[in-house]
Amino acid sequence: MTFSWRRAAAVARKEWFHIRRDPFTLALALVLPLVMILVYGYAIDFNIKDVRLAVSDSDRSQASRRLIDTFTSSDYFRVHPVDSADDAVRDVAAERARAALIIPPRFEKDLLAGREGRAQVLIDGADNATVGPVSQYVGSIQALASRRIAGSDLTPPYQLRTRFLFNPELNSRWYVIPGLTVVIMAILSIFLTSLTVAREWENGSMELLLSTPVQPIEIIAGKAAPYAALAMLAMAFVYIIARTVFGVPFAGHLWVFGLGCLLFLVAYLAQGLLISVVARQQTIAMQFSMLTGMLPSNLLSGFVFPIASMPKFFWYFTMLLPARWFMVIARRSFLEGSDLAQLAVPFAALALCGAVMTALAVRRFKRTLE
Repeated sequence: MTFSWRRAAAVARKEWFHIRRDPFTLALALVLPLVMILVYGYAIDFNIKDVRLAVSDSDRSQASRRLIDTFTSSDYFRVHPVDSADDAVRDVAAERARAALIIPPRFEKDLLAGREGRAQVLIDGADNATVGPVSQYVGSIQALASRRIAGSDLTPPYQLRTRFLFNPELNSRWYVIPGLTVVIMAILSIFLTSLTVAREWENGSMELLLSTPVQPIEIIAGKAAPYAALAMLAMAFVYIIARTVFGVPFAGHLWVFGLGCLLFLVAYLAQGLLISVVARQQTIAMQFSMLTGMLPSNLLSGFVFPIASMPKFFWYFTMLLPARWFMVIARRSFLEGSDLAQLAVPFAALALCGAVMTALAVRRFKRTLE
């Protein structure tokens, strides 16, 4: 029996009628993406500012004041003077400050005598998220303070200028929001479809569906189609909000990004249906979808943690995840304007993942029927 689009469309209409009668599914598909992009878009910010800095100035000289003014004039630190070095250390230990600047006595005298003037910066190492950025801020401020204190004597013989490509302002929202498209589509596709077949078994309507001359591939295609349409509609909402509310640029081609969305949807919709076919219970299907779809799309896709920093095993393991490849397509489409040829490897990987997941879902569905 050959594949029939008419029978697949009939299954799709049945699934669409169920979605219309289920307010939870519609809310999850249309409201959740809007809430997620607004909350995460405003909440997640890798640009750390207003770091509370406890300052102990035991020298109280012109050089020490210039050093402190350099920290104060930046947007990175909010200076909080303390009476002694011990007070500064206690502020960091009590989490009243994230860092401490300790300027010892004779700081200016050492500089005037031609010796190295030393000051100490203590950073709260328990907060791993701020250690790296704060250390970079301190390095930049140190170079600026050296020039201010030494004047023209420390003018370098060269000038090194840094220019950031694709994200000149290092705006973290430009980096986060394209990644959110991956997370949102993963949640919608794998979570919703993981409940479809399991719901049929729990409601007892699967026997009626199986009594009709419908092939497994037609059932899978018909059940996936409405959720694919909902996910693409949600993606359109996310794209509009990203461009209008957050001002994220889109330098690529919409058709390339749309093609990536479709390939990613095929892979995750097939994975969700595979979970639903195997589980046959909505509770178990929901748990499996979280473990195999939602968590990897958040933790192992490069959304938060860079894949290049992961151990070798996980670096290779992420190659099996469609979310890892779509993350590359989304961010490079938004910021770099990459075309299809430049994204050939991610597209090939997504197509392979989709083909494998679809084949597994159809094969397992046949076994279930038997």
